[in-house]
Amino acid sequence: MKPINIYEPSLGEEELNAIKEVFDSNWLGYGRNGTKQDEFVKKFASKIISETNPWGYAYANPSRFTTISCCSEALFQAMHAFIKAGDEVIMPSISFVAAANAVVAKKATPVFCDVNRYTLNPTVNDIERCITKKTSAVIVLHYAGVPCDIEGIQRLCSQHNIRLIEDNASSPFSRVYTKNTGTFGDIGLWSFDPMKIISTGDGGMIYCKDETILQQIKYRTYLGLKSSGASNPVDQKWWEFDVESPGSKATMNDLSAAIGLEQLKKVDEFLSTRKLVHTAYDNELKDLNWLTTPPLISNHITSSYYMYYIQTKNALDRNRLARYLRDRGIYTTFRYYPLHLVKYYNSKAKLSNAEWAANHTLNLPLHQSLSQKDVSHIIKSIKEFKR
Repeated sequence: MKPINIYEPSLGEEELNAIKEVFDSNWLGYGRNGTKQDEFVKKFASKIISETNPWGYAYANPSRFTTISCCSEALFQAMHAFIKAGDEVIMPSISFVAAANAVVAKKATPVFCDVNRYTLNPTVNDIERCITKKTSAVIVLHYAGVPCDIEGIQRLCSQHNIRLIEDNASSPFSRVYTKNTGTFGDIGLWSFDPMKIISTGDGGMIYCKDETILQQIKYRTYLGLKSSGASNPVDQKWWEFDVESPGSKATMNDLSAAIGLEQLKKVDEFLSTRKLVHTAYDNELKDLNWLTTPPLISNHITSSYYMYYIQTKNALDRNRLARYLRDRGIYTTFRYYPLHLVKYYNSKAKLSNAEWAANHTLNLPLHQSLSQKDVSHIIKSIKEFKR
């Protein structure tokens, strides 16, 4: 039996054919109007519900979105947009390392808050305890694809005039009632790396409420160019250009966008499969008395089922179980190692829930390529661990 990966992309002939189409077009890059990236932005936005109204759903405006090379770069761009040196930025300690790195690179201070030890999401109170006069932004991550109390956090940020940044890498199509995560804050960020629900090889997406700020991000991620031959091919002197601001190059290409378009066609099926695996784990593992009871997902919340995790009552069992499963070809992990424990960030925080979760939590394989045989093998192996 081949090893069971904890994450795995689902790519096929459709993606290969889409890449061939880009090859045949002889345009692989970024900047020309009417490219695959333009189409990808429009199709992605059409699946993101940003507001509700009495008549039903209202879909996100594509003009508030742009592609980017990766979600980590999007975090750095969010810092450029909203943060200055000396500011403080609050984020859950259980979060991706790029969030803290982006803050430090801006010569600001990451302030790590605690999380609920069972959901691994920060609460309003966790964040509020960390607010000072220097706080300029909050970064939230919706752990495992289950939304945090984003409405309460949004209200808190509004009361204190603090920017809200949503790292939506784990929750691309999660919703609270009928509104998608990623559209509650001032800026929302998505990831399409090989471990995510949809993959473009690498790449990301940014949503920004303020279209002026989004345009500035577009300039910064394309060398600061206001105009160039690529975007203005009919100018008499198409080689001339101007620069809005100094910028680097952190754009997506048409190859990635073409893959993304095919992945979007399949994503509803991906999400359904992930939910089935998630439900199977819930049903089969709920009565193991050496595991904690998994938190319920509220009826008003839609998860993207990005990760599934279990928590052992005994910390030693977590590590033993990880080795036991690895010996049976099942790969597991813990995401994410608490950032306040990383020496480089020089945090003095004592966060008991994050530390407890880090010692008791184990992420199991969850992706749309898992077969019923794979899932049965995983469940059977966990049940046999304590026999």
